[in-house]
Amino acid sequence: MDVIANYSNNHHRHAVIALWETVFGYETAHNTPSLAIDKKLAVADELFFVALRDEGVIGTVMGGYDGHRGWLYSVAVHPAHRREGLGAKLVRHAEDALIARGCMKINLQIISANASVAAFYEALGYSIEPRISMGKKIEANIVMPGIQG
Repeated sequence: MDVIANYSNNHHRHAVIALWETVFGYETAHNTPSLAIDKKLAVADELFFVALRDEGVIGTVMGGYDGHRGWLYSVAVHPAHRREGLGAKLVRHAEDALIARGCMKINLQIISANASVAAFYEALGYSIEPRISMGKKIEANIVMPGIQG
């Protein structure tokens, strides 16, 4: 039986890093798993969840909330455990946590190379909105542990 729990750096860090490297295959420094985890933990908002099974961490989701909108990030399910409903459980768990904080709208982004996952989110009630997503990397804050810049 799967359990969704709050992320624990002492218990889950290495498994989450391995999962994200398997699922996402990062190519840019600002998405490096260890940095993303450290930045999330610094916020201390209790919106980082892991799905656990006997063999360990098999899924993740991070939420974010700024008092206006909620966001979902890093929804990941190990390839060996896909199509079991786990991704939907993770999303709903994060949604419930955001709703409990007063969130009125939840957003997420899908990279264009992974557009096929849109059907998964549409089945959960999300829709493609007419928006342009823009981003700006703040290189000064993308400092890797152990690397002097």
